[in-house]
Amino acid sequence: MRVLVTTAVPVERDAVAAAYTAPAREHPVPGAALSRVTPTGLSAVCDLLAGGVGPAAAAASTAAALTAAALAGAPYDLVVSTGIGGGFQPGAPVGSLVLADEITVADLGAETPDGFTPVTGLGFGVVTHRPPESLVREIADVTGARTGTVLTVSTVTGSAARAAELRRRHPRALAEAMEGFGVAEAAAAHGVPVLEIRAVSNPVGPRDRAAWRIGDALAALTGAFGKLTPVLESWNPHDPTH
Repeated sequence: MRVLVTTAVPVERDAVAAAYTAPAREHPVPGAALSRVTPTGLSAVCDLLAGGVGPAAAAASTAAALTAAALAGAPYDLVVSTGIGGGFQPGAPVGSLVLADEITVADLGAETPDGFTPVTGLGFGVVTHRPPESLVREIADVTGARTGTVLTVSTVTGSAARAAELRRRHPRALAEAMEGFGVAEAAAAHGVPVLEIRAVSNPVGPRDRAAWRIGDALAALTGAFGKLTPVLESWNPHDPTH
């Protein structure tokens, strides 16, 4: 099993790396560098990539890593987008884990006199990618993560009105972040399944820094990946039931 784990920034990547006892080894890909960890006692290989903030940077860096691996004859079996994010209250409290069963872009489309229309309503594109159902169930079981929609936004929500509007349009949304859909688009182009896991560092809504718990969220991320790898090791992405 070869897994590409993508984060936005190095501190998130380092939180994932902290789940492994084996040291990370750096190796370059176009425009970025991967930290490779081989979990002790397992044959899985995890490459950790801090690919940049926002869906465009995430898509570009993920696509570069996927292409480099494919050209080297060692393609990835799974891509995981992870990091911290905002949680919609009360469904995803600060410090909790959210696992996407749908990765949905919230602001790709057009404003119309009747409100926002997603790009699919304009007759092209996609707005949602769905991770493998069986893998989502297994990971939720071992990590205790809540499952639901994780929204990708290019502008982080900063008001109660915007948070309410997103929940109105996406009633199953548990969290928002800035990279998942970009990662999922790159993975889909390569035919590789994708996951998104977020540790909630703050409520979605007015930006109250006093309510942020970034350290707690990063610790939750480390704990999740400590439990995650054995599940990935046993999962067969080529099983048709997946």
